[in-house]
Amino acid sequence: MTKPKQRKNPFFLLSFIPAVAYWILETYTTLEIALIGGIILGILEMSFEKWYSGHIHTLSKVNLSLIVVLGGVALVAHEGVWFRLQPTFSGYGIAVFLIYKMIKKESLLWQMLKDMGQMPPFPEAIYKTIELHMVIFLLLFSTWMIKVAVYHTTANWLFWKTGGFYIVFGAFMVLEMFYLRFRMKRSGP
Repeated sequence: MTKPKQRKNPFFLLSFIPAVAYWILETYTTLEIALIGGIILGILEMSFEKWYSGHIHTLSKVNLSLIVVLGGVALVAHEGVWFRLQPTFSGYGIAVFLIYKMIKKESLLWQMLKDMGQMPPFPEAIYKTIELHMVIFLLLFSTWMIKVAVYHTTANWLFWKTGGFYIVFGAFMVLEMFYLRFRMKRSGP
């Protein structure tokens, strides 16, 4: 089998496969099998990402590390909630990194666009505003995910980790676009 050519838009799953596997395995087998299956599939998912895109995203590495560490803690504690806290730690980690960039007076989004060879269409201050709002969103959503991990079913957790996140994030981005449009109109050309 030959390796596909590296694509311009790299592909990554953000630990969806381990989450789905964990849910299925927890439903039909023991917690231990579910945790081991989630960890193994996390490793396989990252291997697939490397094969498919030619590299592994930093976020994928962080998520896999969290899956392995939290899965290990869950195995020792015999409590699956630790595995389900992975999205919480990921969200808090990204928020802390964005806060770090803010303290340094840098914009991650602005820099990413420039690194990709694109001219950012908005002033850097707009990207800094988006990042501030993203920090607030990530902190709130990550805190919500603690409640989901601890008090809800694994099926509910899986929904909020995958589709639910994208629905809420999509709504957040729509509101953000309206806010930025209003702000830019007020400040003039």
